[in-house]
Amino acid sequence: MIGTPPLRVSRFLTTLTDAGPPAALWDRNPMVPRLELAVASYRQTLRTLNRQRSPLDWAVTQNNLGNALRRLGERDANGDRLQHAVTAYRAALTYYELDRAPLDWAMTQNNLGAALWRLGERDAGAEGLAEAVTAFREALRGYRRERVPLDWAMTQNNLGAALRSLAERETGTALLEEAVGACREALKVYAPASAPLDWAATQKNLANALSSLGDREGGSPRLLEALVAYNRALQIYARERYPFDWVMTQNNLGNALVTLGDHEGEGVARLNEAIVAYRLALQELRPDLGPLEWARTRGNLANAVSILGEREASGDHFEEAIAIYREILPIFERERVPLEWAMAQNDLAASLQRLGELENRTAHLEAAIAVYDEALSAFAWAKVRYCFEVCQQNRTQASALCYGDAGQAAFL
Repeated sequence: MIGTPPLRVSRFLTTLTDAGPPAALWDRNPMVPRLELAVASYRQTLRTLNRQRSPLDWAVTQNNLGNALRRLGERDANGDRLQHAVTAYRAALTYYELDRAPLDWAMTQNNLGAALWRLGERDAGAEGLAEAVTAFREALRGYRRERVPLDWAMTQNNLGAALRSLAERETGTALLEEAVGACREALKVYAPASAPLDWAATQKNLANALSSLGDREGGSPRLLEALVAYNRALQIYARERYPFDWVMTQNNLGNALVTLGDHEGEGVARLNEAIVAYRLALQELRPDLGPLEWARTRGNLANAVSILGEREASGDHFEEAIAIYREILPIFERERVPLEWAMAQNDLAASLQRLGELENRTAHLEAAIAVYDEALSAFAWAKVRYCFEVCQQNRTQASALCYGDAGQAAFL
């Protein structure tokens, strides 16, 4: 019988309201050269426009430039174009005023929020996401439900998704409760018959927030609500017509099932359902076309298989999880996505540790310690204190198992 399991530091794949196709597919999209041409055209126009003589045309062009840069920047490896989009939107807001042009002001605030949100998703900190939340809240001051219900609902949905992302970087449940409320507000306008894609996207965001809230509260009711919302979204996201949205929803459904399985006890039914959802998603993902999306979903599968190994004390499950983690680590390049690389290293080490305990093999425990050290160096560099402390605790546990209670010196 093996003892207390080490802690995992990764599980959830964060998605956005309007998540686009994987970068490799996006790069081949005929829209890309059009957007690049639009950026060049808007910049040329701004060189000739006099802000004092044509302030409205100048502001409209700044907003349009921001939109084109944001669309391109969503799939860039770095955030340069998204930063330029933020600059363009803020320039437009120096002209638009809430009292004088509430709809234009709200539209630009919403666009600014979307760019800040995508930038914030890439950073380990919370500042960018907090700015996105502020921008969406500002937009709602200009968008009134009775006047522009669809714009109001869109912004409520965006606010809900941004709040959920921000909540993942902070503690407590208040932001998640607000995220759930914002999505429910949007669903008062959206209906599956009249706005099916908007309704499905909001159901997905509602489910993401409910899943995180249920996990944080430590209970099942919210998680069961999340399952219902994910399945509603899947009614619209047909696999053949919307494969990427279908994949993301299947993946997040798997996450909710894993979390629900954790809260429900020692059974394996929910875990097996989650594994089915992840494997379905992976049928549509390819490492050459969407490497990060593929690796994240494979990582979620490995987490579920590893937990199943805990429940069934099965070395085969741990070996499968170890193989998956090793498979995805080259995708999670340390220089490009250091936090995800470190999380995968921690979870690989945890599976090695459990296999070593189960089979009483020192070699696996020694390998786990070495991998924990790799993860700790990355967490220290990224200054992610919580993950560093969890990983340090895991390493100490593995060292004690391998070398006795005295263990070895902890990672410094």
